Amino acid sequence: MSLLVGCGPTESAPPAEPSVPADATQNEQAPLTTTDVDVAPECEGILQFANTASFFKLDRYLPSDAANNILAARTASPFTSLAQLSAISEMGPVRLKQLEHGARAEEYIDQSCLGIYDELALSQSDAAAIVTLVNTASTNTLYAVLPYAWNGATSLINLRPFTNVLGISNAFGIGSVSLRNLRNAATIGYSLDMLVSAVNALPEDEWEVEMSTGFNIETILDGAYGTDRLSSADCFGIDLTGRSGQYEDRGYLADATEVRNYVHSAVSTANRYNAIDADIVTDGKADLAARTAGRTFKGCHMHYENGPWAGVQVHFFVDTASDFRILTVQHWVE
Repeated sequence: MSLLVGCGPTESAPPAEPSVPADATQNEQAPLTTTDVDVAPECEGILQFANTASFFKLDRYLPSDAANNILAARTASPFTSLAQLSAISEMGPVRLKQLEHGARAEEYIDQSCLGIYDELALSQSDAAAIVTLVNTASTNTLYAVLPYAWNGATSLINLRPFTNVLGISNAFGIGSVSLRNLRNAATIGYSLDMLVSAVNALPEDEWEVEMSTGFNIETILDGAYGTDRLSSADCFGIDLTGRSGQYEDRGYLADATEVRNYVHSAVSTANRYNAIDADIVTDGKADLAARTAGRTFKGCHMHYENGPWAGVQVHFFVDTASDFRILTVQHWVE
């Protein structure tokens, strides 16, 4: 009796695993970078390499002039950011990638650090979060996350889906600021940024309100809103050395409640005609609450006069630990 082979039903092959972005294959459960820094914790070995490697080791991966300049600069103060390294003579985006290569070859970083893109050192988890955000966020969300990179947001919308962060970095209109905004939105949250963008997009009027989460403290203190009209500045945790008599140190830092009260007041004034979608307001306030809970802040309350019947109120707060910051500017007329 012959044995028949291949008769009857055969077992079907198991279904193929769903594809995942290339940047998501490593350390899926690793923590995300939740502060606005340009080096993920997993990539801090790049800074360690720059701060501790000998000239001969740096010279293996960088031109001699660049290696010498790094040694000279770190003697005065160790590097704490890629921006500081990039500012060194003979350095820049290409040299940063070479420095990353050296840090990896010398085992200062491992696979958990994906690498440097647009002068931002990303972990595998951060990169995967960026890819997910860009591929799944609504059109309005991407424009809100990239308020000053309209062309970049449009490129991402037209080109998605992306499989890795390199494609996003290479998209037209995406640069260092844009990629950092995307990283922050993906790892910290973007509801507050959407609310800020919505407030700033409202038509100008006599009670105009501006908000920002990316301002420079010294620019504000040096007269961004008119030093000649400054009537008072009540500050806390800010170095006021050399400032005029209008500046006073009140002696204690702000807490989360104070920050939220001023931001809520600015939003209420800006949205007095309910022009902003209610969900954007609610979600933005919730995001603000999450970012400020249990924190302390330095900053100033500044008042400017524009004659007896008009003026500007400027309030800014900066987290003393994470450097998260928010500014509100309210113009008023009686």
